[in-house]
Amino acid sequence: MSLKRKPGPAARQAPRKRLSSAELETKQRAAHSVGTDQWRHDNIGRLLNNAVRRFENRVLELMAVAGYADARLSHINLTRNLDGEGTRLTELASRAEMTKQAMGELVDQCAEIGLVERIVDPADKRARIVKFTSLGREWLDSFRKAVDQAEREMRDEIGRTRHDGVRDALKTYGSKHDTLAR
Repeated sequence: MSLKRKPGPAARQAPRKRLSSAELETKQRAAHSVGTDQWRHDNIGRLLNNAVRRFENRVLELMAVAGYADARLSHINLTRNLDGEGTRLTELASRAEMTKQAMGELVDQCAEIGLVERIVDPADKRARIVKFTSLGREWLDSFRKAVDQAEREMRDEIGRTRHDGVRDALKTYGSKHDTLAR
């Protein structure tokens, strides 16, 4: 059995069009790039990942300067998903796209350093809610300030118009995921 791709009927019957030099150059560049690995390093997903990594590392640097040198990305993943009034562990795990067990370990780590606590859910005495402690609220305020500063630095580097355009585009694109996740 051959795995070679065969052209469909439309491709076999299409008349040949004479390409301009610009179209030919574009087509040759595209054909060349298929044979290289450049696409793996220059696709939007990879570029977004690199930007997120840079942004989050800057936030962690700023958190360390604020006195929270033990802040980790995993702690941020918890605090991003934790509501001010508290959130059930199962909901935290779902929002963070983690297993309940992994989120439980993360909550334990954050409880150990004093950021969160587990309290009885007033609506269901059998369940527990994860809630910020007073230290956790101070940590969260420092986190907000670090995010604001990292975002200002990004805006200064790439310009307000680009920054606002990226922000708006990501809101639009990401809102489709939020709709699908519900």
